Amino acid sequence: MKRWFKGPLITRIDRYIITKFLGTYFFAIALIISISVVFDINEKMDNFIEHHAPLKGIIFEFYLNFIPYFANLFSSLFVFIAVIFFTSKMAENSEIVALFSTGVSFNRLMRPYFIAAAIIAGSTFYLGSYVIPKGNVVRLNFKDKYIKKIKNTYVHNVQFKVSDSVIAYIERYEDFNKTGYRFLLDKFEGKKLVSHLTARRIKYDTTKVNNWTLSDYMIRKMEGKKESISRGDKMDTVIQMVPSDFLLMRYQQEMMTNPELLSYIKKQKKRGFSNTKVFEIEYHKRIAMSFAAFILTTIGVSLASRKTRGGMGLNLGLGLLLSFSYILFQTVSSTFSINAGVPPIVAVWIPNTLYLFIAIFLYRRAPK
Repeated sequence: MKRWFKGPLITRIDRYIITKFLGTYFFAIALIISISVVFDINEKMDNFIEHHAPLKGIIFEFYLNFIPYFANLFSSLFVFIAVIFFTSKMAENSEIVALFSTGVSFNRLMRPYFIAAAIIAGSTFYLGSYVIPKGNVVRLNFKDKYIKKIKNTYVHNVQFKVSDSVIAYIERYEDFNKTGYRFLLDKFEGKKLVSHLTARRIKYDTTKVNNWTLSDYMIRKMEGKKESISRGDKMDTVIQMVPSDFLLMRYQQEMMTNPELLSYIKKQKKRGFSNTKVFEIEYHKRIAMSFAAFILTTIGVSLASRKTRGGMGLNLGLGLLLSFSYILFQTVSSTFSINAGVPPIVAVWIPNTLYLFIAIFLYRRAPK
């Protein structure tokens, strides 16, 4: 197949730019994460001492998982800083002018930047979708035990579909004793109610899957015009539900890999739950943040490739302003879905769409 460009795919100058890009990116991560960890330790030291958190757990369970989570969360900021920093340095040293004088076009100059951005985007997506969620399980469990309680221990007035024809209701569920109170279970055939079960208490058996013990129960069965009622003090039964279906933990979406998120969203929607938006936002955000690497790289190169009187400081300041505004706008736009009814995929991609237009505008004005 004939290539649309001439010359080798990766030249020496391409390797130079890619190495500079990735090297500055990881240096920025190491620098900012180091500062963040120091401040975070200082903030949480009283909690560690008060709850007697073990040193091994602090290092290996919390901070060893905190570092990749934080780095991935602000990856777009690190991309912007890296591009602005080393590209401004190249422009200041007249390296970019020298490249243009040899006949290298601005479009050709963007190739190594996009290659490096693709490496970062792919790594960010894979880590955020499959690796970091597993570490978040350990980190958040440690946080719940030694820093701040984030697990819900009870829930009120829960109603959901156990299956297509069975609807359950629990007035109150307490997780510390795995017990629910005032439980109802209705079974339908079409739109007709054929069975109505009530129980004063319902207790989950943690040794078996979907096994529940009903206490002080009554079952009404309707067959045509006939109705039968049975009562009992205690009965073991299998109901296709577990406490995690309705007892949600804060930041639970961050503890799920992409396949787990999709499975959970599908399952909860089928059961009639309306609390899936935060999970949908998390799923789409992981994809959108990966594509942001290309958009912010374009903005950074377009800004920093021009030699200005303000030097690197002006470009770096403007780059930080744009990157922080992107992160802020991304956070705000997510609330549009939760509070304003905007579809999660639309809310998550609003910042990328807006900054794509900014990238196109700056790209056209960049030195050619």
